[in-house]
Amino acid sequence: MGAIYSREQERYIQVLAGTILKPFQKFFRTEASGGILLMAAAAAAMAAANSPFGDAYRHLWEITAGVSIASFRLEQTLHHWINDGLMSVFFFLVGLEIKREVLVGELRSVSRASLPLAAALGGMVVPAALYLLLNFGGEGARGWGVPMSTDIAFALGALALLGRSVPPALLVFLTALAIVDDLGAILVIALFYTEQLSVGALAAALFILALSYIINRMGVRRTLPYVLLGFALWLMLLKSGIHATVAGVLLAMTIPATVTIRHNEFVNVMERQLGYLTGNDRGVNVCPVELDHDGRQALFRSLEEACHRAQPPLERIEQSLHPWVVYVIMPLFAFANAGVAVDTGALWTAFTDPVFLGVTAGLVIGKQAGVFAFSYGAVRLGLATLPTGVDWRHIYGVGLLSGIGFTMSLFVGNLAFTDPELLATVKLAVIISSIAAGTAGFGFLWFVTGRKGRGRREEERRGGRGQADPLG
Repeated sequence: MGAIYSREQERYIQVLAGTILKPFQKFFRTEASGGILLMAAAAAAMAAANSPFGDAYRHLWEITAGVSIASFRLEQTLHHWINDGLMSVFFFLVGLEIKREVLVGELRSVSRASLPLAAALGGMVVPAALYLLLNFGGEGARGWGVPMSTDIAFALGALALLGRSVPPALLVFLTALAIVDDLGAILVIALFYTEQLSVGALAAALFILALSYIINRMGVRRTLPYVLLGFALWLMLLKSGIHATVAGVLLAMTIPATVTIRHNEFVNVMERQLGYLTGNDRGVNVCPVELDHDGRQALFRSLEEACHRAQPPLERIEQSLHPWVVYVIMPLFAFANAGVAVDTGALWTAFTDPVFLGVTAGLVIGKQAGVFAFSYGAVRLGLATLPTGVDWRHIYGVGLLSGIGFTMSLFVGNLAFTDPELLATVKLAVIISSIAAGTAGFGFLWFVTGRKGRGRREEERRGGRGQADPLG
């Protein structure tokens, strides 16, 4: 027989549970939480790799696991399941974000997209050029794609930590820049880090992609058909030689972005259904309908279906996937890939390695220089304008933050190098460079926005009676 609690005890348990859970709920509601969790996972990986359990940590990712369906069997190490499998979901989310931004976001028109496009282009070209300058003709030349990427979770998290002192348009600009940057990284992966192609598997992948597009045009809005086609597409790309994660982006381009109920129809349905409960049907007083339990549930299902039809599948899937990607997949990727055993005796050798210097120069110097120079050039040539409330100091600060490569840089590094020593050097360079760029960007923007933010908060405390420092 289960324990029976009094009302006072139940109330006490609820209060205690709320007290325990509240800090966690508050943490996960903050925009910076994803970046903080990612940083914690990377720190845990470094600690594990350099602890007495370092060998166990490395062997963990070599454990094989497989999927069997009838006579079909696919076996991969845990490391490959994370990098090829779970990261496909990450790239699927990136693809959804790209499509949304192109359709209704900051990339929907040339005038809006020109500045983040220019900034992202500079943030990719200059770091890659610096890397090649230091590694041209050497064994590390293949890693030129490593310093091109920006980790959107870390960068936005750092910006969010600055609070309301940051102009809202700057957050939008950084988001658009990072999304274009991700698109560039995806193209680099597909075009330059591809193994020998299997024409048959590639043809099958294209057929599956076409089928996904066709069912979209036919009006299929349920998620399951796209999930099944997405798995088949991932499998064919895995067999084709193109990196399997590209399947996530390609599938995202076929996800429906339109609603199946118009705004006026949605409003009519909601008013009619709610009128049964409130006794007020579109301004006309009527007798409220007395509904039993089944009737209420049917009405609620009708409301739920209307809300479901009023939201595009693209946005619905994006919202449901976002917490899983941010709080599970990306930290797991960081924990599996950021662990580097540091030999203090060999550190100096690593620091002078052209690969280390190329990644560091690209992320710490090339990113800020490229983002700022290309943005400035676009504005001076009349191709773009600065967002409202944003000045050149903010653009430079974002350029610094864009040097946080981390997730995508580690991912490209894994594709570029198979030599364990070179890969360890890349990982160390990415981690150190990302910390340096993030610290510099956060510190610079804190200094730039600090007085303005303090003036704004002081004005709010005085109820708007005072004036913020005009020089802030």
